[in-house]
Amino acid sequence: MTQRERYGLIGTGSRAGMYIGAMTGTVTGAEQVPELAELVAWSDANPGRLDVYEREVVAAGHSAPARYAPDALERMIADERLDRVIITTPDVTHADFIVRSLRAGADVVVEKPLTIDAESVRRIGAAIAETGREVITTFNYRYSPRNSTLRQVIADGRIGRVTSVHFEWALDTVHGADYFRRWHRDKANSGGLFIHKASHHFDLVNWWIQAAPVRVFASGGLRFYGAENAAARGLGARPERGTGTTGDPFALDLAADARLKELYLDTEHHDGYLRDRDVFDPGITIEDNLAALVDYDTGATMSYSLNAHAPWEGYRVTVNGTEGRAELEVVERGAVRLADDGRVVVDPSMHPDLSPVDEVRPDGERLVVQRHWEGAEVVPIPEGIGSHGGGDAYLLRQLFGRVTDDAPLGRVAGYADGVRAVSVGIAGNRSLETGEPVRIADLGLAG
Repeated sequence: MTQRERYGLIGTGSRAGMYIGAMTGTVTGAEQVPELAELVAWSDANPGRLDVYEREVVAAGHSAPARYAPDALERMIADERLDRVIITTPDVTHADFIVRSLRAGADVVVEKPLTIDAESVRRIGAAIAETGREVITTFNYRYSPRNSTLRQVIADGRIGRVTSVHFEWALDTVHGADYFRRWHRDKANSGGLFIHKASHHFDLVNWWIQAAPVRVFASGGLRFYGAENAAARGLGARPERGTGTTGDPFALDLAADARLKELYLDTEHHDGYLRDRDVFDPGITIEDNLAALVDYDTGATMSYSLNAHAPWEGYRVTVNGTEGRAELEVVERGAVRLADDGRVVVDPSMHPDLSPVDEVRPDGERLVVQRHWEGAEVVPIPEGIGSHGGGDAYLLRQLFGRVTDDAPLGRVAGYADGVRAVSVGIAGNRSLETGEPVRIADLGLAG
């Protein structure tokens, strides 16, 4: 039987709720793992967010985890005898917290991306080599049944040896716009969408085709959001923030969402962080349109594109092989409706009345396999559990159970997988800067 381990957590924003809930029972269903993990300590630079989660944990019948300041991480690990530290802080801070945790004697679970630049990757690698400890990157999309099914199709050889992949990801004007309101809008914090968002996608391809990326050529730019684009389209004067603004489909009113209000609006006086900045502000440094050609060590090539201002959300993947072709199409949100007062809702899944079924593009998923000289076949996709395409519950069970042998799918992602995923984005960012293709080995990032 797996021994119950002692956990600490750094960063208590929205994403942390999944881990906190799983360990303390403040979520329902299969995502609970309190028999495997005990949350004994946590840390955040904003005490207001700790207050929010503490109230929920105590209300669920648990003792409040011990609080520590971020600069007391080493003391937290020692005093609380932590086995593992979960890191859900802004991307630019990941490397420091990972290295400090490893050297203080704890293994690490880090939300994707592993980190945002080549120098940080090398620092993490050196700390792993020095300490012999473990770093797990949480690629929850691997656990989504639709993605696992595509992995199985390829692994079974149904389309032969993979020769090329086309991967198109559409972020809608709800989810996509949100990256331009938050800290992600500054590339120095997030590495841009090539790293923060697309590391999910690059990891999927690496895993699907069991290959390592070797060269990247990229193109992209900020073509929809930002002050210059707003001016070019004649949008006129813009509000500094969304809260208190009515009738603007791009304005996020934190006061209208109970969860966002308590985590961000009610706590912003502690650190000055504004969660609801205008997406057409000046000074946004990330791209909203990205494309890349990626070569792999197996000889396969991927063409990739990401758009962050689409009217629907989902993705299309085509995998070509020597014996056929597999096509996966996922519509996560075929249409989004605004509230009656014109406000945007960041998570329409929490408001079914704002996410009606679109007759032309209904929400759903479909995996089709067609071998040469044969008819097309729809491959059944099992039901999932939880968010992120039904993958979060499976991820949590394996993560907290320290599962290492996930045959035949191999969904557990270690340090090398985290490196391979971010290496495409890091090389892509370098290619955007230089206009030239970039070899990943030249950056010292071979995972």
